[in-house]
Amino acid sequence: GCVLVVSVIEQLAQWHNSTVKAAMERLCNYIPGKYQIIHHMLCCYCYREMNADVVCHSLKLCKQDPGQPLCHLYAPPKREKHSPGFFCALAHAGQKWQLEPQRFTGFSSVCAFPLLANLCEKIKYVMRHKLPFEDFDGDKFSTFPTLRGYHWRGRDCNDKNTTVYPGRRPDNWDVKSDSNCNGIWGVDPKDGIPYEEKFCKGADSQGVVLLGDSAGAHFHIPPEWMTVMQMSAKSFANLPMAFTDELDWPQFSEITGFLNSTIGGWTDSLYLRLRRRNRCNHRDLQNISQNGGSSGNLLYLIKSLARSQLLDNPAIVIYATIGNDVCNG
Repeated sequence: GCVLVVSVIEQLAQWHNSTVKAAMERLCNYIPGKYQIIHHMLCCYCYREMNADVVCHSLKLCKQDPGQPLCHLYAPPKREKHSPGFFCALAHAGQKWQLEPQRFTGFSSVCAFPLLANLCEKIKYVMRHKLPFEDFDGDKFSTFPTLRGYHWRGRDCNDKNTTVYPGRRPDNWDVKSDSNCNGIWGVDPKDGIPYEEKFCKGADSQGVVLLGDSAGAHFHIPPEWMTVMQMSAKSFANLPMAFTDELDWPQFSEITGFLNSTIGGWTDSLYLRLRRRNRCNHRDLQNISQNGGSSGNLLYLIKSLARSQLLDNPAIVIYATIGNDVCNG
């Protein structure tokens, strides 16, 4: 990822016939404000004699594991009189950086600050367990879209009550409140029958759950992020959302998509088809997928599933590790 970013900077410089530094500033102007610090860090390493691999190894974002070949995308610098080899170039980059060691000591060091340590631990826990970052009642559903929020699971309608969440059977036919977040509650004044009972009783309500990999999570890097001819501030407007959704777009996915896609036309998902057939299925979806998901880590993933056989409706469960299980040993 680091090498790709640095490579884009080099392409920008070539396309606009500018210096690397000018290209870096151009890219920074495209990026939303709070993400610019990363690019300013990279800028310090954009010397013309260093290729992208050297830059990223210098930042310690890339590394060479003991006993393994060097990880690189470009040909390492040759050992010539005016062009040092890779490790000489790396040492040269390190020497240049030592002039201002306080400015950057590696991205992992950010979490060493006392004020950020707890936040970092919570983010790690959420990412590891695939649970919503913002979930005040602990029912595994959220009112926040990203960070494993309602882009991934049906939106919670009361994040202060652990008994209220999408997919549950209605509590006393939801006479007083909407316990399953499908928008149907109250009593018909004409006949005194609860709306949930009138519309949903015997309707075989059921949710949909996906256990999958990056394909199911709808991993996508917009081409305009990587194509210098198309780059503009507008093309990076959705960067914060994409980053906090792990570069996935589950809200547009084949199984649990519920929004019309801006990256590929209309969304026609299994969830939307179930919802069209039965409005009582509103919001009853869970996308428990991850980039790199496979049968090897499925048992770990499934622990984040929110479903009670006692209290909740049945669900159709799709198991689709269709990339990693097929493409490697």
